[in-house]
Amino acid sequence: MTPGERRVLITGAARGIGRRTALVMAGQGWDVALFDVSEDVAATADAVRELGRRAAHRLVDVSDHDAVAAAVAEITAELGPVDALVNNAGITTNIAPIEKMRPEKWQQELGVNLTGAFNTVQAVVGGMAERGWGRIVNVSSAAARGGLYNQVGYASTKAGLLGLTQNVTVEYAGKGVTCNAVLPGMIGTEKVMSMPREIFDQAVRASPTGRVGDPDEVAHLIAFLCSEVAGYINGVDILIDGGAAMNTLVLGSRRALRERGE
Repeated sequence: MTPGERRVLITGAARGIGRRTALVMAGQGWDVALFDVSEDVAATADAVRELGRRAAHRLVDVSDHDAVAAAVAEITAELGPVDALVNNAGITTNIAPIEKMRPEKWQQELGVNLTGAFNTVQAVVGGMAERGWGRIVNVSSAAARGGLYNQVGYASTKAGLLGLTQNVTVEYAGKGVTCNAVLPGMIGTEKVMSMPREIFDQAVRASPTGRVGDPDEVAHLIAFLCSEVAGYINGVDILIDGGAAMNTLVLGSRRALRERGE
């Protein structure tokens, strides 16, 4: 498959990791289909076109199975078959301890973060298998491995994405389709950069790198997993968190600690 013949579908593409992935992959020769519930997704499509690639966008609630199927059919007619899928759409707005989590909020996060990924996979994976080539990347979270305080819905659905990833691999690896998950830690998206300063600083101190990640760093990892050369990477989950999951204690001189702000 040569540049100009590849098409990627990215959900949650209006901003953050989804938008940056769209631009990185457009720069690598991909045409891009974009789904989001925000009208800002149109600006991402325009930015893709400015890079010389074709783009199509739709306002889609990925938790709606029929809406996803219809939108995939429309963008396929417009751009061609989907060769790669990046499931990036997700919500993090339901913050509550387990005993106070409202059932409808649990269902909302389940619908967007996990069922949404299932819906898009189901809409494209059959065609990938028929053509003998496909790439699927599910954007999970470091919270999938360690939980997240007062965010049981988010952590549980992101962990669920790992099971979905593995099952796609089990069923479709022999048909030329890869499915992998990336697990970002603290990444400097618009939402993260607007966090209260004391919480942001605490998160930075938790990372051995002493910084948050750049959305482009995640985007380039996703683009690699969608590439021709990543065909033997399948069914894995890859942390991209600057080493924060190691829970390391930074040791050094007092001067070094002062320079790190600790």
